[in-house]
Amino acid sequence: MNDNIRIISFDVEGTLATTEFSAAIWFEMIPQRYAARYGIDFNEALNQVRQAYDMVGENRLEWYDVQYWFDRFDLGRADIAMDKLQCRVRYYPETVEVLDKLAKHYKLCVASGSPRPFLKHLLYNVEHYFTAIFSSVSDFKQIKTADFYRIMCRKLGVDPKQIVHVGDNLQFDFNEPSSVGIKAFHLDREYKTGNPIALCDLSELCSLLL
Repeated sequence: MNDNIRIISFDVEGTLATTEFSAAIWFEMIPQRYAARYGIDFNEALNQVRQAYDMVGENRLEWYDVQYWFDRFDLGRADIAMDKLQCRVRYYPETVEVLDKLAKHYKLCVASGSPRPFLKHLLYNVEHYFTAIFSSVSDFKQIKTADFYRIMCRKLGVDPKQIVHVGDNLQFDFNEPSSVGIKAFHLDREYKTGNPIALCDLSELCSLLL
């Protein structure tokens, strides 16, 4: 690995933390409150909520904004509801050990497409490892495009070639950062893409960088 690397950048959901917390919000908490609000059963509520999600789509910022959905469905305050699900945050088995090892040799940062209200919970027990936390949708009103990574590099005061980024989304965590000169690694825990150079867990990143 290039000795010039100064910063390791991490996606969060699907990389450091599992999807359990978000799934509990999108597919349990919101449908449950929707069902209670409109007097329908949970399955019907889930179906209607899913249809609404699909109509917006993940390429629009509203899709990521939990308060947008609480307002749209007239469900009250999202932050209070989310606090009750802190116990559903789960980290992958190697996450803390990998962060601990890498933090001794590099500065660590977060480059996430999750809004800050999610990151507040997802990073609750590991936030101290990071010198900077970037949310593309909350901080820059965009998904994780090449421009987002350029802005991140400027904010950090480093050349893209001085950053390694790792994440589980092939487009947002590999193709986009690679296009601006960041050394990116695609994390494919379930080997869904069949990419022979993808990482199967974060421990492999330690093997490459230490």
